[in-house]
Amino acid sequence: MAIHQILERFSRPGPASQPAAREPQDARIRIKGGYEPDTIFARAGRPLRLTFYREETASCSERVVFPAFGRSAMLPPFQEVTLELLPEEAGEYEFTCGMGMLRGRLIVRPPASRD
Repeated sequence: MAIHQILERFSRPGPASQPAAREPQDARIRIKGGYEPDTIFARAGRPLRLTFYREETASCSERVVFPAFGRSAMLPPFQEVTLELLPEEAGEYEFTCGMGMLRGRLIVRPPASRD
């Protein structure tokens, strides 16, 4: 193989050189009398990994619910729990505790432009 063929092979755009559009977005949420932060920002079309840490034993906060995504998770006290979502469309989505008393918002922005 000639040197120009080798260089051509390695200079082609591939997954490593393209924007990280599918890399997960991460957010950490602390729960103690409410969600902190209570507003999470994400980009549409990218996986979202939410890590919850519940610093209380109140039964109200033992479950988090994302109705628009049809997802929920039990949150044992003093343990990290990760919930993954894929927000497909931009918009504002509510999340709550199982009783609907604690509330938060997930604000999904349009995908980043590829300038």
